[in-house]
Amino acid sequence: MQKSWDVIVIGAGVAGGLAAFDCARRGLRVLLVEKRSFPRWKVCGCCFNANALAALTAAGLPDLISDQGAVPLDQLRIGWNGMALNLRLPAGWALSRERFDQALVNAAETAGATVRFETSAVLQETSTAGRMVQLRPPGGAPVQRIKARVVLIAAGLQHQVLAHFHEASSKSTPKSRIGAGSFISDDSSSYEFGAIHMAIGRHGYVGLVRREDGALNMAAAFDRDVIKGDGGVARAAEVVLNQAGFALPQNLESSRWQLTSALTRRAGLFSGHRFFLLGDSSGYVEPFTGEGMAWALAAGAAVAPFVEEAQGEWTKDLEQRWRRRLVDLTISRQRLCRLLSTLLRQPLTTKALFSLGCQWPAIPQRIIIRLNQVSPSMKSS
Repeated sequence: MQKSWDVIVIGAGVAGGLAAFDCARRGLRVLLVEKRSFPRWKVCGCCFNANALAALTAAGLPDLISDQGAVPLDQLRIGWNGMALNLRLPAGWALSRERFDQALVNAAETAGATVRFETSAVLQETSTAGRMVQLRPPGGAPVQRIKARVVLIAAGLQHQVLAHFHEASSKSTPKSRIGAGSFISDDSSSYEFGAIHMAIGRHGYVGLVRREDGALNMAAAFDRDVIKGDGGVARAAEVVLNQAGFALPQNLESSRWQLTSALTRRAGLFSGHRFFLLGDSSGYVEPFTGEGMAWALAAGAAVAPFVEEAQGEWTKDLEQRWRRRLVDLTISRQRLCRLLSTLLRQPLTTKALFSLGCQWPAIPQRIIIRLNQVSPSMKSS
């Protein structure tokens, strides 16, 4: 492997994969490093909204989702305390992370990026016009040290690219919920294609959506104490579904779940000398209708011009401008989800909101439209 790169992207998920593609198509020498093997399943609602599609279009991949056989989404069904609220969902898609992430990596490779799987990376000291990165390849191969003019850290919620005490490491907020995900074979008619089914309970929520292969994808967020009880995550999901009045999917009792670290978190810094944070590494809150994918894709589509500029001199102004760009595209758009998440933890507030929504559905419909609207700055990208 060559010892020097224009940019090293750490993490081949949504943000990292798109950033690697965009940098490679601009002629930069790109190394994309991923600690896991692909294709792989990941805890995710696997939903994409209009803002996500706008980010892909801005980066030059307008047909990536549809080409992978994604399922169109046009309905949102919210259940709480045995009542259901049905809303229109603006232009959405459901696509498994196995297919989507692999398609992004394939696009990056086609554009000229070099990809290394099953390789962990750690950011190290600065060097002359660059930053050192330590790579640990699979199979006990010797550790490698390579240099990049810029490093993009897109390694997820609780990565180990930076030391845990580094200012740019993310810190979870108090009482942050734990994410959980599973997908199961379920051929019942309770959960149709084309809809996101959102079950809200007293100690969490469960989102269900049909993937392109017919499997039922479940993505949830639970209070920490709930998943430690008898029955674990599967039992917690069953309780929430029952509280919402939703049918229990087939094979739920035998389903296998993966957990995330605390969901709601924020990094202290979004950049440092010759590195940028993007995607979940910069911060995250509980999403509802595909916003999480859109936040990551928006950052991945926006970072390449900053990487190009950083091939020369690195300045504090560059760091500050990336922070402003990231706040505009993702952080500011997370505030509504953070507010909704807080309100839906209060039983009386949830009851009032649901009653209001059932009586005047135009109010929650406007909230859904706002969550799914395309960022003005993304339109001008």
